[in-house]
Order: sequence, then C-alpha cells, then structure tokens
Amino acid sequence: MSGDFVALLGTKGGPAIRPGSSMPTSALYCLNGVRFVVDCGLGVTRGLVDRGMELKDLSLIFISHLHSDHYLELGPLLHTAWTAGLKTKVEIFGPDGLDSYWDGFLASMKADIDLRIEDEGRPDLRDLVAIRVIDAGPVMARDGIEVTALRTQHPPLVDTFAFSFKTARTHVVFSGDTAPLLALEEFARGADLLIHEAMLEAALPALMARIGNGSDKLMAHWLRSHTFAHDAAATATRAGVKRLALSHLIPSDDPTFGERDWKVAVAQHWDGDLIVGTDGIRIEL
Repeated sequence: MSGDFVALLGTKGGPAIRPGSSMPTSALYCLNGVRFVVDCGLGVTRGLVDRGMELKDLSLIFISHLHSDHYLELGPLLHTAWTAGLKTKVEIFGPDGLDSYWDGFLASMKADIDLRIEDEGRPDLRDLVAIRVIDAGPVMARDGIEVTALRTQHPPLVDTFAFSFKTARTHVVFSGDTAPLLALEEFARGADLLIHEAMLEAALPALMARIGNGSDKLMAHWLRSHTFAHDAAATATRAGVKRLALSHLIPSDDPTFGERDWKVAVAQHWDGDLIVGTDGIRIEL
C-alpha cells in the first residue's frame, strides 16, 4: 500500500440532518503525504478530528460548488483550526463567490477574532486564509499533485466542478454534484478511484414525502441536477476506472433502503469493486 487514502467524512446528499442520519458532504484526502479537504458540509470539523487530523495542520481545501451541504462549515472549520493552533497559511480553491462567504463569516465573528488576537496573542485569522477562484482546467500543481477541474451539470448553478487529483502513482476523481455527464467519462479515464454522487431511484418518492416542506420543484431539481446510481455505474464502466465509490447519497438515511439496494441498482452496469459510502469510511489507495 502506498499510504494514500480517501476518508469519506460525510456521505449524505443535501443539507438536512435527522436523527440517525449521516452528515453532508466532506472528505479527507491523503496523496503523496499531503492531506487536504474536499468540501466542507456540516460535520467536517468533527469528522477530521475523528480521523486523527490535527486541525492546526490544515493547509489546503477544495470546494466544488456553493450549495450549503458543500461549504456551510468552511468558516467554522477554519476558525476552530485557528483556536487549535493554526498559524500557517490555508489555501482554499473554489468557485467565484466563495470570497463573499468568507468575508461575511469574518464580519460575523469580528468581535471574537479581535478579542482572541488581543487577549490570547493569536495571529490574525484574516491573514491566514487565501481564497483562489477556480475555473475549468488546471487548478493547482504542487507537491507532486496535479489538480484539474471539470465544469459539471448541476443547474441552476453554473460554477459547479468535478476534481481530478493525480500523482505519479495514484489518480482519484470526485464527480461533485452533477447530472450524468459525458465529459466526466474522459475526465475520469482509467482512474484508480471514482467517487460519484448517486441517487436511488426507487427511494425518491418516500424521501420527498418525508421532507415535508418541499414542492414538486425539489423532485424536478433532483431529476435534472443529480445522477441515479445506475447512471453513475455506467459512467464508471465507460471510463474504465478501477474502483467506484458512491457518495452524496440520496437518500442516505432511510432504513427501508440499505447497501444491498445500492448494489442491486448498479449491478447491470458495474461489475468491479464497489464502495457504498458511509461516514468515516477510509478507502486505501
């Protein structure tokens, strides 16, 4: 084993949590000895600590798009890391508009940040965070890791991205949120691991009824902006990836549907190694 891994910290699609549910999207990657975070849904801070990460060592974060289940806890993560001893720069790569979120978070916490600088002698958190706006194409190349972004199909948002993380020995692709996307097949060609969002078609009516405060627009959004498990499996097969992990599961917290249902859903389209994501699962690479 190379020592590389991906830990799925939150595997639930959508921002709501309920008793017994999993947490929204976030993950910890370790490639070439570099640890970085992809998406910061609710629960990411606890998830990182539970995986043994010292928050003061945080240095690199990627945000796929500006839906709350992918960046709601970015500010609290950074602030908590700061109180845990962070004193070095954190770079955050994400879509246009992420800087406005960060500025708003800083404004909301100004009194606390100023107090801790004065009273506790901490460095200024505002000087430790750099937001890098991304577009489709090359995003970053350093420490032997090449990061590339692909614009996905996730209306009504436009700046929504999949990520490819490639080293000399490992290639991991994260689909982000997307409807079935032909371009993703080439983007993920031959990857060691494809982490793809997935919906369980048979479970959607029950989920819609359980949510309670959504109109037919919510179902329409799911159908035009996300991918059924069987379509994710077909993408993985056509891309020739070695392993497929399903995450951002819709639904993830209905006891009527379990791992077997996801496996049945992909069976006709994928016969390789399948991981049905659960919070905290570590995938060795």
